[in-house]
Amino acid sequence: MGQLTIEARFNGPDGSANGGYTCGRIAEHLGSGAEVTLRMPPPLERPLDVERDDERLLVRDGEFLVAEAVPATVELDVPVPPSWDAAEAASARYPGLVEHAFPRCFVCGPTREPGDGLRIFAGPLGDGLFAATWTPGEVAPELVWAALDCPGAIAVGFPERGETLLGRFAVVIERLPARSERCVVVAWPLGEEARKLYAGTALYGEDGRPLARARATWIAPRL
Repeated sequence: MGQLTIEARFNGPDGSANGGYTCGRIAEHLGSGAEVTLRMPPPLERPLDVERDDERLLVRDGEFLVAEAVPATVELDVPVPPSWDAAEAASARYPGLVEHAFPRCFVCGPTREPGDGLRIFAGPLGDGLFAATWTPGEVAPELVWAALDCPGAIAVGFPERGETLLGRFAVVIERLPARSERCVVVAWPLGEEARKLYAGTALYGEDGRPLARARATWIAPRL
């Protein structure tokens, strides 16, 4: 089907691509709802082969399988969103401002400049919820996927748990935000099983309506 290259700007950990952004780029081939499973850290600045196998997409780096994707829906009860002010106050409590394993992450890295990274800083809101504000300067589906990614890691205990990595990500987008729309991201834990940690995330528009929702599986480091 062609090739896919993730530019160096869209990194997560140093040296590899942000998982949510990468999943969003892969999902472009499947429509508004997809589930992507990452099989290895996605490389940067290297053409990856995209192949179709019936309904599945396979993304390869030479002989190595990077990711696979299938069409999917996301059945998820989303919470009532907080106000912009409440989400902004939660962002000020973002634990990554104190300690961060990936401070240059495109989505949640505090050392990225405004307009370069997304700077989505999810902090505790209360009742097990985490929230952040986001005003998109660019609008694209893969940026919505990215915005829904890192807040889920915070909800399952990053950075306290260590270098938690995205394993599987399912997203449905109802509507893209408008440029400069004041959006709120909310994340919450959905349980865990051994090293698998589950999280839900949702993106809300300025009117409080959900724009997108996601279910993620995070992989905790080995003890």
